[in-house]
Amino acid sequence: MSDSIKTSPSVRLPMTRLGVMMFLQFFVWGSWYVAMYGFLNDAGMTEIGPGGSFDAAAYTVAPIAAILAPLTLGLICDRLMNTEHVLAILNIVGAGLLWLAPTLASAGAPDSFLSQFTQPMILCLLAYMLCFMPTLGLTASLSFKHLANSEKDFPTVRVLGTIGWIVGNWAMWGCRFFNGEGKVISQAMAQLEQAKAAAGGNQAASSAAEQAFAAAMSTIQYSDNSPHIFHAAAIASAILGVYCLTLPKTTPPAKGESISVSKVLGVDAWALLKDKSFFIFAVASFLVCIPLAGYYAKGYGFVDAMGVKLFGSTTGAMSTGQMSEIIFMLVMPFCFARLGVKKMLMIGMLAWAVRYGLWGFAFGQTGPMLTLPIFVGILLHGICYDFFFVTGMIYTDKKAKPEVRGQAQSLVVMLTQGFGLGIGAQAFGWWMGRCTSADGIVNWSKLWYVPAVFALGVMVAFTLLFWGRDDRTSVEEQSA
Repeated sequence: MSDSIKTSPSVRLPMTRLGVMMFLQFFVWGSWYVAMYGFLNDAGMTEIGPGGSFDAAAYTVAPIAAILAPLTLGLICDRLMNTEHVLAILNIVGAGLLWLAPTLASAGAPDSFLSQFTQPMILCLLAYMLCFMPTLGLTASLSFKHLANSEKDFPTVRVLGTIGWIVGNWAMWGCRFFNGEGKVISQAMAQLEQAKAAAGGNQAASSAAEQAFAAAMSTIQYSDNSPHIFHAAAIASAILGVYCLTLPKTTPPAKGESISVSKVLGVDAWALLKDKSFFIFAVASFLVCIPLAGYYAKGYGFVDAMGVKLFGSTTGAMSTGQMSEIIFMLVMPFCFARLGVKKMLMIGMLAWAVRYGLWGFAFGQTGPMLTLPIFVGILLHGICYDFFFVTGMIYTDKKAKPEVRGQAQSLVVMLTQGFGLGIGAQAFGWWMGRCTSADGIVNWSKLWYVPAVFALGVMVAFTLLFWGRDDRTSVEEQSA
């Protein structure tokens, strides 16, 4: 390749350092994004009004930010400013916004569609996401620039991001101890010890003390909705910002070239859409992200409503999806060599259809017929995410020229995390209302079966239309 950094071992960034960057980035996101629904629900912001609901708006600001910010920041990293400096600034500014966000929560429902985005907390989250969403593409382009074999090495680096998401999930589950529940536990344990000491050898008194302890423990809700989810994420974001300043220089590949309006608008990256294979990939990625939005916006609420928990936590149950992601991330180099891009993308899209189909089936069931399909659907996240998003990042890096790789990754983020998830979040907010009866009962089967069919249709169309060159041999050659 013409990119000297890409081929020079002397300046290649150690994979462990890239892994730490990925760990912190996804720790920040995982700390608050999924559990935010519980916080908004307790704050009275999930009520559906004439203009929708504020929780739908909260999960729409990320897509809006993914549309507005990435291409311009991709241009900055491609032509004007070191990538590590841009990442540092975005994460440090974002830390302050995350800390502020929960203080702006207020109960109510929007009167109109536009009023969703005038609520102070929603505006603060939008400002934060304008800082965060571009980092998804920038960390990917930075990693690809310093890895000798992206197909083989990037999944290993990216798996640290998945671990960071899991740790963030579980750390925030532990925030219940800062939300008053830890005090209840410590008081109950102290009372139990005192009662046993007073009882001496009296078996009946000891048994009564244990029953009182069990009764006290049963009052604990194990909520994942503390405002500390935002505070912990803010601290991690600040740490990540400082850490980015320690990364080796990642200079703009096209530094010094003139900047025009067309370059600001990302025309060079958009030119990739002239390639038929990339165009089909981009359209399919956009379309499949519409039903995908339901997992982020309504998945937590569904699993919680069904009473499916792990160690008393809905967030804990949801985090098992990222655990499966670790496994599939590590086998991705093997899959690239044996399957190629097309089949991996097909499998990833099919997994979304199967997940929603299983969840639709689970509603109305009891016992294992309820919990098993839900957990299988969650565990499919490894295939859903790795075979779709990560494969897409690698495919984009291969298709783009070195001087526009930052913008190319940002383009994919805009189409998927932006337009796709944005339309999907609003569509699911509307569809949730159509699936909810007058007395507030949700028909979850109806809610999930429709996106399952949609995702299946996208997969079939992609299978028939995508005829890109298979890159399997490059992996085999480079890993030989």
